[in-house]
This record gives sequence, C-alpha cells and structure tokens, in this order.
Amino acid sequence: DTLPYSIRVLFESSVRNCDGFLVKETDAMNILDWKTKQNCVEVPFCPARVVLQDFTGIPAMVDFAAMREAVRNAGGDPVKVNPACPTDLTVDHSLQIDFSKCAIQNAPNPGGGEQKPLARLSPLKPPLRKPPPCRGQSGCRGSCSTGEGGRSSGAFSAQIENTPILCPFHLQPVPEPETVLKNQDMEFGRNRERLQFFKWSSKVFENISIIPPETGMAHQVNLEYLSRVVFDVKNFLHPDSVVGTDSHTTMVNGLGILGWGVGGIETEAVMLGMPLTLTLPEVVGCELTGTVSPFATSIDIVLSITKHLRQADVAGKFVEFFGSGVSQLSIADRTTIANMCPEYGAILSFFPVDNVTLKHLKHAGFDKAKLEVTEAYLKAVKLFRNDGSSSREPEYSQVVQVNLSSIIPYVSGPKRSQDRVAVNNMKSDFQACLNEKSGVKGFQIAAEKQNDVVPVQYEGNEYKLSHGCIVIAAVISCTNNCNPSVMLAAGLLAKKAVEAGLIVKPYIRTSLSPGSGMVTHYLSSSGVLPYLSKLGFEVVGYGCSTCVGNMAPLPEAIRNAIKQGDIIACGVLSGTKNFEGCLCDCVRANYLASPPLVVAYAIAGTVQIDFDTEPLGTGSNGKNIYLRDIWPTRQELHTVEEECVISSMFKELKEKMEKGNKRWNLLEVPESTLFPWDLKSTYIRCPSFFDKLAKEAVPPQAVENAHVLLFLGDSVTTDHISPAGSIARSSAAAKYLTSKGLTPREFNSYGARRGNDAVMTRGTFANIKLLNKFIGKPAPKTVHFPSGQTLDVFEAAELYQKEGIPVIILAGKKYGLGSSRDWAAKGPFLLGVKAVLAESYEKVHRSQLIGIGIAPLQFRPGENPSTLGLTGREQFSILLPPDLSPRMTLDIKTSTGKVFSVIALFENNMEITLYKNGGSLNFVARRFL
Repeated sequence: DTLPYSIRVLFESSVRNCDGFLVKETDAMNILDWKTKQNCVEVPFCPARVVLQDFTGIPAMVDFAAMREAVRNAGGDPVKVNPACPTDLTVDHSLQIDFSKCAIQNAPNPGGGEQKPLARLSPLKPPLRKPPPCRGQSGCRGSCSTGEGGRSSGAFSAQIENTPILCPFHLQPVPEPETVLKNQDMEFGRNRERLQFFKWSSKVFENISIIPPETGMAHQVNLEYLSRVVFDVKNFLHPDSVVGTDSHTTMVNGLGILGWGVGGIETEAVMLGMPLTLTLPEVVGCELTGTVSPFATSIDIVLSITKHLRQADVAGKFVEFFGSGVSQLSIADRTTIANMCPEYGAILSFFPVDNVTLKHLKHAGFDKAKLEVTEAYLKAVKLFRNDGSSSREPEYSQVVQVNLSSIIPYVSGPKRSQDRVAVNNMKSDFQACLNEKSGVKGFQIAAEKQNDVVPVQYEGNEYKLSHGCIVIAAVISCTNNCNPSVMLAAGLLAKKAVEAGLIVKPYIRTSLSPGSGMVTHYLSSSGVLPYLSKLGFEVVGYGCSTCVGNMAPLPEAIRNAIKQGDIIACGVLSGTKNFEGCLCDCVRANYLASPPLVVAYAIAGTVQIDFDTEPLGTGSNGKNIYLRDIWPTRQELHTVEEECVISSMFKELKEKMEKGNKRWNLLEVPESTLFPWDLKSTYIRCPSFFDKLAKEAVPPQAVENAHVLLFLGDSVTTDHISPAGSIARSSAAAKYLTSKGLTPREFNSYGARRGNDAVMTRGTFANIKLLNKFIGKPAPKTVHFPSGQTLDVFEAAELYQKEGIPVIILAGKKYGLGSSRDWAAKGPFLLGVKAVLAESYEKVHRSQLIGIGIAPLQFRPGENPSTLGLTGREQFSILLPPDLSPRMTLDIKTSTGKVFSVIALFENNMEITLYKNGGSLNFVARRFL
C-alpha cells in the first residue's frame, strides 16, 4: 500500500516473470522492499512490448537479419532468431520537407542537386484530379478549393490514411493540399529500398508488426493505437508496459503505462526475451496543487515542471505525480508532461490510472466490457489511483511541490531546452544574449553591430533582416501535437489573425507536421486548418521532420543575407530539441514554444518584441493588432475541443491504420528466410558486429598505448556523435556515396541510411558543430598524432586502425546527452574506440556504450583533464582485470609517466557480462549456439 504505483508495476512484472534464472525470487522481494533497497540493488524488468521507429528500428532489424546469417554460419538454426517480445515498428522518420506552402515550392533535397521530375521518383503516385467545385451555398465567404493538383476526398480517404479536410464554412470535404502528396511521393521514392526491407521483415520474422509511412509518429501511434493499458492474453490479465528506441516513448506514462526509451542495443536484447536490468530507482513524488492560469498552455506547464524537476535533480529517477492538481489535467496534458521527462533527466514520469484515464479510454474507443475489466483488474492489484483526498498517498524518496497557479507562459532557448524565458521578458533576454560572451546562451555581438539591418530581395519585394528575425517557424510533431488544446489554440489564433488582416512574411520557412491523422481531423473539423494554411502553416506530411533536421534549405537569398550580416537569425518550434544548429547551420538561436506562440512569433517576424506593449502588426483596418486581441480564451478552446475532439476520431484512425496504404501494399519483397543482401546497396548492408562470433567469449584485453581520437567538452549530444540530418557534400560519408555512383541529390539523410554501417561509421562525429579541443573551433575534424595531420574524424580513425593503434575519447560532463541513438555507440565502436573517459554520462548512452563493447570510464569526483594536467596528446594504457566488478577503480598510465585512477562505470554484473561478451548483440547470438 505504501509503494509508489510505478514500483508496483515493476513488482507485478517480477512476480509474473519469475523463472529462477533471468528473474529470481530475490528480485521480487527486493522490489517489495523498495523503501530500503532503492539505489542499492539491481532488478530485472520484462516489459510487455517494444516500440521501434524506423531511424533506430532499421539497424535493429538489420542486426536481426545479420544475426540470422551469423547463427547459420556458426551451425545454428536461423529460423529461431525472432523477437520473443511483441514488437511494433512505426516508419515515421523518413519524411523530409521538400515542399512547403500552398505554392508548392520545388525546394531542393537537403543533399542538394537538381530534382528529377516527381513522376520518375515514384511510379506509385496516384493520378491527380482537379478539386470539386464549391456547392454554392449562399453566404460562402471562402473557397472550398486548395488549388490545382489536389485530389478529391474520396481518393484521399482511400489512399492516404487520414481524414479529409473540411471546408470551414460548409463542413464539406475538400481536396488534400498538394504539399502532402508531393512530400509523400518523395518519401516513398527515396526510401523504397528501406521500405522493402521493412516489409520483408514483417513477413519473415514472427511477433513483429510494421506500421507503414504516413500513419503517424511512433510515440503518437503508441499512444493512440498500440496502448492496451491492461494486456488480455487468452484471458490472462497483466499491466501494459513498454520500452522503445524513441526517447518520446515516455509519453505513454500519461496513460498509466510504464514505459521509457532505451538504446537500440538494449531493445534488441528485450526483443529476444532478455529482461532490462536497472538500478531499483528512487521515486520522486511531484505534488500538483492549485489551478492553471487561463493564458498558460500545456507547454507552459511542461516547462515549469521541467524547471522544478531539474532543480530537484531527478536524473536517473522515476517521477510520479499526485495531489489535487492531477485530476485537473487531461490525458493530453499528462502525456505532454510525461513526454518531456528526458529533457529533465528522469527515466520516466508516471501518472497512475484514475477516473480521468477511464473517461479518456471511453472516448478512445474502449468498449464497456473492456473498461469494466480494466478498472476491476487495476483496483484488484492496487494500480488504480483514487481521486479522493481521503485516499492514502504512497511514500516517496522525496516530494517536489508545484503550484499550478504560479505558472505563466514561457519559451525555452536560445540553445538549450532548460533555459526558460518568460514571454514578457523575451525581448530583453534576447538583447542580453547578444551582449553575453559566446556560450550556452550568449552570442557576443559587438554593441555597435547589434542594430545592424541587412536588406534582402525576395520574390520581388525587399525585406530587412536584423538580429532576432525569425526565418523558421514550425509546428511539429514532438510533445504538443497530442494535445488538442494547444493545437486548437494555434488554429484559433491563426483564424483571428487572418480575419484581422495579419500575414506572415513569405521568406519564413513555416510548416505544420501533425502527429497523426487525428490531429488533422480535429484541425479540419474545427475549421481552423485553412487559416493556418493561409499563414503558411500548411500540412507538410506525417512524421518527424524539422526537429531531426529533415527540411529543405532556407532560400538562398535569405541564407546569404544572414551570413553577410552575421545576423543571429531565429527558429521557433513546438518541439523538444533546440540545440544550436540543429535546424539549419545559419540559424543560431532556436526557441521552443507552444504552437500558438509559434504562430504569434511568425506573424511578428522577430523575437525582439514585447507582446504587452508592441503590436504584432497592422490589421486590414489600419489599426495596430496586439497579441491579446487574437489570443483565444479558455472557454473558446473548451467549446471547440468538445465539439471536435470526439471518440469517432480514435475509432476512424484505428480502422484506417489497420488497412495500411496503397503505396505500402504495392511494394514487392522476397520471402526468403535469410535476407538477400545486395552488395551494391547503399541503404542496407550486413554489418560487421558478428564477424568474430564464437561459442565462447574472449575476455577483454588491456588497452595499451591508445591515442585520443577526440578531446571534447561538456554536453556533447548524441547528435554531435551521430547526426541524423542531411549528409554534407564535403563529408566522409558523401565521399563514400559518391564513390558508389550517387549524386548529392540522392544522398538522403544519415537517419535514412542507418541500415548501412559504412555510411554511419563515416558519419560518426561528422556534425559541423562538433567542438574538438585539438582543433579549437567547431568542425568534424581531429588530429592524427603519429603523422600530425588534421583529418576528418573517420579518416584519422581509419589510419589508427591500419596502424594497429587503439583510440579512446576524452570528454567532460553529460557525455551522450539528447535522444537515444544506438549508432552513437556503434559508430565509435567501428571507429576503433575502446573506451570513453568522461566526467559524467547520460544514463541511456552509458548503457549503449557497454551494450556495444566500449568501456565507460569516469573521472573521480573533483578530477578532470584540466586538474590532472592532461593535454590529450599523451598515449594512455588501461588495465582491465579479469575480475572486473561494478564501479571498480582502475589505474590509467600515460606515456608521460602520469598515473591516475578512474571509475569503471559498470552498474551491475549483467553489464559486466555483456561487456565481456563484446556487447549484448554477441551475447544474445551466443544463446542460439
């Protein structure tokens, strides 16, 4: 009765899966004794299912295909290599924004080069038809047409799994914007080979289902379609739980489903029936009290809670919400909050199932019998939270209190999500950033240049760019699109803005990438989508795009003007990532904001505005229009939400999701047990992880006379290590693809080529913002010390491997920050990295290093390269004893004679076993031998 609800889920899993081998009776008893055992013991956890997205899912499935081949070559039965845990893979990270706005701009591929005619890229492209005319009702104030090239709603409904857009004045179906169709055609054209591999996987492997493109993002589909809350397997009930390769997997905790993101390497082990091993976590209780301000949106609540939890140091802990304020939050609010937990470092943020959850499930299509069973079961096993004040609250490791009444609108930026700025202080804060020295916030612009204005000609008109000008405004998938209130607020604000005569400057790269068809459905049926489109926020497709760097370049004139004037241009997006340069290399300031604020700042055209005293612009009547004039009230939002976000949306979405789509259904694939690798392929290649697979593991050898490949600072992200965006023409990966006969137009992105280890190894540390202390400026370069040459990181690593010299990496605090990416570990491994020596690690990335066979070493408290007098030019020797134990102290000797101690950051014996086996992939493969 006193255990936190999240710990009760771990306990139930340990009891149900106790087999005396992978899960022992002592594990269950340790969880039951959580109050005294937290942070002291390791426990196994067997999630009910796995969720993958294609960026991280394709290397997992390629590894499975390669494992089948390796097991066959070693004398095993390849047919036995199948996921043991139910697995769903959503193809959602392939979308790139090649086209945007109603005019359908033929923007070049991020790889550059001349575009082929669209029809040549996709023979499956459906015929385009002119839109049907307006039915001519009297009083029509707008066109029911979206222009030439659209399709009728019938064709759209049949072939694109989404709901037809409705005319806001007649609620009659109108054609889909051509933007979506062109982007989807491009997606299938450039990713056909990867999609064929996915379809082969769905036919050959047991216990896996593939959700095709244009359905929605992994975390959105997980929330709306895949979540069971309670599993019913042949009349045997148990709680739903999940792990996934997407960091946004944590969103489902808002539904009372325990889940979090892990590395692709650990996920593969879970897919093969192995439990996750984690330190029995502390659980921070977050007590919510008070009521929310009418002007604060869900993102304001998220960022406020993020600040409180960051200050409370919840890294590596569970967070669980309780208190009177919880019942005031809708499921959409809860999932938005839960989705942001990676940004404040928690493993997950859990909202136990309560009456609010049950009401949501009823609207989401759960039938009466299912709801009754769900409620009865959860109450029987004490996993249901009662709303009454008399109910007993669990005991927590610590309690953080958040008064919802104190929350005001904020944005985050300009470089980190944790740097919150009150909207009413935005103008002065940006000015301060211009003055500050270059760093986590500052840009160090000389005082005499802070008022510089650069004129630019664009589409026949002259515009003026200055510091703070907005050039990217994106309402995108992550975090917010599951929440109807914030999306509808953006739409209603756009409606009022258009009616007032406000516009968005045409050079601003605007986009709207909904999380799923449900989002488009309620934006359409509420009548706000045409107004968003009028301001340039046209639906560009369904999938992760701007947030992961998948977007067409800014107009050349704008890019040149920004570089010419050294302008601090800005991007504003409703996502979770705003690292410097993550959107575009010439956009140095990026702010996270709620969807309505993204639209507001796009209209203003600058972040240097005080919304209280300065107008957004001049209306059609010649009067100044202020933000308060067009901001929708909570009553307006509530009315529209009630009318538009209804249970039929969930039902219709589920039906359409199960049908697939025409492009996917027409893909032809082989049905062989082993994948027929195409040696000419530049997308799918058999990786070398199993080249030395033997029945017995070879103990790890000492690292002798290793050179430092890279000397890095603090907060090195997984995007620095393994970029997901476009492939630069001058990069090592580009040289490889060019040697294979590809043109820059055909490069695609790193994310799309994660099934090719040759590309991904060359892309490791290829981020242009990588700051290597050996170089002294941002560049994907390093020094090869034996020759003294400055080379691409891959080229230097290749030379070291030819010379038989091992390499290590030196780093500062929070190494591996950001989204979970298995190639951020696989890439360094294939570069020959034997160990990483850092001041601290992001938890998931540390486990990924172990899972691939790289030793994570940590400086002792108070020590770092500077205090130890290390230059990084030394050679390092590391003795790894055969009796390696968790958090063991090791000695390192340098070529200069210096000896110092470090901590081997293995948390449990299972991690040591994986490391001694050369990583989890080889450990699991040996089980089949």
